[in-house]
Amino acid sequence: MLSAELPSGENSVPPLRVIDLTKWYGEERAIDGVTFSASAGEVVGIIGPNGAGKTTLLETLVGLLPAEAGDVLWHGEPLPASERRNALFYLPDGVRPYRDEATFQVVSFFAGVYRRSKAETADTVTSVGLRPVLRKRVHALSKGYNRRLLLALALLTPHSVLLMDEPFDGFDLRQTREIVDVLRNQAAHGRTFILAVHQLVDAERVCDRLILLAGGRVRASGTLDELRTRASLPAGSLEDIFLALT
Repeated sequence: MLSAELPSGENSVPPLRVIDLTKWYGEERAIDGVTFSASAGEVVGIIGPNGAGKTTLLETLVGLLPAEAGDVLWHGEPLPASERRNALFYLPDGVRPYRDEATFQVVSFFAGVYRRSKAETADTVTSVGLRPVLRKRVHALSKGYNRRLLLALALLTPHSVLLMDEPFDGFDLRQTREIVDVLRNQAAHGRTFILAVHQLVDAERVCDRLILLAGGRVRASGTLDELRTRASLPAGSLEDIFLALT
């Protein structure tokens, strides 16, 4: 079975390691023996089309869904499902938190829970481009601005490992580049991101390492250059590589 391990020569214990994670739906294996690691400051992309198992993988990893088999290690130690929310923050796709509240109230609530200063909160709001809609109620936000709100809430948490399902959904090309810059800046300061992405061009821009998922199984993993070598496509796009290896 293929795994998505850290590159050889990595000596430190990664913050997060997933070993043989398996999730069944009836007789179907939605996630089949998935293994990978994520190091501090790394952006890891879980890449695959709709139905590949990306969301199921994230929800099983954070403990929202029970796993049939597998282990999750936190700095080398077992991390039970009941304790994962303390270590990992999961940003799902398509939710609208506190729909009837004003956007600034939701942000202020999160900032208060996590004891963020006014300066930290303001910097986060500005970085994700949320300021123009702070007075709007959450239910009135466009898809893109709701995504900005969710990103702001995730970045306000103290968690060092953030899992995000389709973080660029609802953004155009320019907006995506802005959010990529935000995530890269956070990673440069030591935060780890695990992103489920189906838009392959977006994944190429932001991810340090890519895990190709199809049918719930890891088909290949590595940097873009490593995957190009494996697929014998020295100038291939991620789309070409995915089609060649899955």
